Amino acid sequence: MKDLVEYLAKSVVDQPERVRVQERRTREGPVYMVEVAPEDKGRLIGKQGRVIESIRTLVRAYAKRKVGVEVR
Repeated sequence: MKDLVEYLAKSVVDQPERVRVQERRTREGPVYMVEVAPEDKGRLIGKQGRVIESIRTLVRAYAKRKVGVEVR
């Protein structure tokens, strides 16, 4: 799952070498923290959060359970 999040994030940003994904376990399920270059944060979030919401939707559909994706 971490690889999927990393792949999706790298495909959106200008500096894919600076994408880092960390997995945290919570009671509700895993949460993937995506860290990108400061100038790429806007690209990852997208207008009105559409890009990050699309990534969350894809990850949840693939996981078939509750999974979180956050941007740092």
